[in-house]
Amino acid sequence: MAVDDLATDAVFPLEGQALPREHAQALQQALCAILPWLDSDPVAGIHPVKLVPGSAVPALLSRRARLLLRVASRRMGELVALAGLELQVAGHSLRLGVPHRHDLQPHSTLYAYRVAADSADEVTFMAAVAAELAQMAIGGERVCGKHQAMVVDGRALDTFSLMLHALPPEQSLRLQERGLRSHRLMGCGIFVPHKSAAAVGA
Repeated sequence: MAVDDLATDAVFPLEGQALPREHAQALQQALCAILPWLDSDPVAGIHPVKLVPGSAVPALLSRRARLLLRVASRRMGELVALAGLELQVAGHSLRLGVPHRHDLQPHSTLYAYRVAADSADEVTFMAAVAAELAQMAIGGERVCGKHQAMVVDGRALDTFSLMLHALPPEQSLRLQERGLRSHRLMGCGIFVPHKSAAAVGA
């Protein structure tokens, strides 16, 4: 694979006050409006934005909140040009800072906060995960975590957190590059390095 085609994370500092707790689809729509290629780029993903925990609605945005986009390396120049842009996400303003590049690392343990599922049944979900990983020639040990639901087009989408460990370097990078299952532009199926299994149930 050419260097320019390798996936990387573009990390934008964010300035803003709050976001709805269910904001993934609104964020996708706002970003696709300014970056139309996101919708068709097989590498592209939008990491979940970390919000201040609690029950407050809307959720407060942490002072250290970041917007992370997983993209092909060749896109970085276009993304740097977005610095200073103000996004409107479900009626809330987010100002993008200057992004920096964070290259993927071949960690043996990877974690996804949420992976899209066809139902709330864990056995069915893990079977689907196993089949997709087999197609990508990715092994490792899998640990299913917390079930959650998110709203997509007004309907609930089931998701589970998921950890894989004991991954060889090339398989770790392949999984981070390709992701797992659907809705990557809503934060699903995007894997990041993790040091232990403790977060799987978080």
